[in-house]
Amino acid sequence: MSLTRRQVTSAALAAVPLAGRSPGGQRTLHIAGDSTAAQKYADAAPETGWGMALPFFLRRGIAVSNQAVNGRSSKSFVDEGRLDALLATVRPHDLLLVQFAHNDEKSDDPTRYTEPWSTYQDYLRRYIEGARAHGARPVLATPVERRRFDADGNAVPTQGDYPAAMRALAARERVALLDIEALSLALWQALGAEATKTYFNWTDTEQDNTHFNPPGAIAVARLVAQELLRTRVLARHDAVRLHEDIPASWITWPPAS
Repeated sequence: MSLTRRQVTSAALAAVPLAGRSPGGQRTLHIAGDSTAAQKYADAAPETGWGMALPFFLRRGIAVSNQAVNGRSSKSFVDEGRLDALLATVRPHDLLLVQFAHNDEKSDDPTRYTEPWSTYQDYLRRYIEGARAHGARPVLATPVERRRFDADGNAVPTQGDYPAAMRALAARERVALLDIEALSLALWQALGAEATKTYFNWTDTEQDNTHFNPPGAIAVARLVAQELLRTRVLARHDAVRLHEDIPASWITWPPAS
């Protein structure tokens, strides 16, 4: 597989340990995931991954290393060596937050497809075991829901058995679970079909019901932060601004290289 210059640069930066880390000081929350969480660049604006907004809800002592990549599944992220590269930067007391499923369900692509109750769980287990081997805490997040409504205006789940398979694995492995699939589906239902367009990447030229714009990314990041507190992965003092409006202007897109 040929990597772009941006991907090579990102991998190189990810391999450099954070300076000034101490056991009682800064921790890093690493994100392994797909395009719904990933860092976006100026050429993709206003598309925004929720991982770009998560730092707004965390105190300064918790850094976010967003290693999510467009188009990846739990399988392809591992097979491309991205999990190994991420784990090389993980230190004791860090967190590894894992969200996959959007691309695992692509049954026509053997490089990405996993079966919910077998290979999907097998690959997720590799993230769990890898985090624990490095003294870090694994955290599973069910995949954020797409924008899909039926004729009666009800928000419709689109992730098949993957969320249930992740929930079962989390219970079996005693891993904290952030149920972002259920929470985002409830949020889209509360907002309704028209209002949700202002959260997704709907532009004059594109009607994208999977990826977010800044308000949508901020809303999902807020759900993630709230779940990190609910599951006691983070202490109450670790979260900030949970009940404040976050301006969309806080989102910025680095230049595309």
